Amino acid sequence: MSKTSLAAVVKHCDALLRTGEIGDYDGAANGLQVENGGGVTRIAAAVDASLATVKPAIAAGADLLIVHHGLFWGPSHPWTGKKYELLRLLVENNLAVYSSHLPLDAHPRLGNNAQLCAALGLKNLRPFFVSHGQTIGFQTRAKISRAELAAKLARATGAKPRVIPCGDRICRRIGVVTGGAGGDLKLAVDEGVDTFITGEGPHWTYAIAEECSINVFYGGHYATETFGVKALAAHLAAKFQLTWTFVDHPTGL
Repeated sequence: MSKTSLAAVVKHCDALLRTGEIGDYDGAANGLQVENGGGVTRIAAAVDASLATVKPAIAAGADLLIVHHGLFWGPSHPWTGKKYELLRLLVENNLAVYSSHLPLDAHPRLGNNAQLCAALGLKNLRPFFVSHGQTIGFQTRAKISRAELAAKLARATGAKPRVIPCGDRICRRIGVVTGGAGGDLKLAVDEGVDTFITGEGPHWTYAIAEECSINVFYGGHYATETFGVKALAAHLAAKFQLTWTFVDHPTGL
């Protein structure tokens, strides 16, 4: 079994993802969130860090868990109840946690947005959608029917998207930002796309889509964000000669 140092993996991830340079929400706490004894032999990847993903990661023999949504979105203390159980399991089972939110969204090759665009067959990508001081998504020009694009998105994510069909039936300028970007639909409108693909958005975005004559695809927050952690884990496994596994815990949201 191959083994490498946790420090080497973290250093590589921080440089690759530009962890210290990418702005983000305060709760993201990008980077190494929990240490282990110092070594990595097997990586687990999951969208969310929770008891529901930590337990199968431990069962798979992982000593590093790569996640998109880390441990600290809510209050970080006190460590009681289920939070204590989570901390205890991580420490007792030598499982480190590395989290990457917007840095992983924005990465031009391994990121959620780049990977989803590739899965949809979208090419000639250009930067799109500013968040926390940098662009995190991609846009492109194409000519594809709304129905065909919806079918491609369903195949890519394994989940039927919710479509707000308020634009032309032929999609010509498509923007992609995975996760919960629907609440910022006006940003997509202002950048001139006629079709916006994201994970989820509030009820009132339907009216915005109608007013702005834009097609909106809600592919699911979880479903659109499985791509980045898988790509990052596969990259790390290849670079450091490790094994990896994906812990699937879909929320349906």
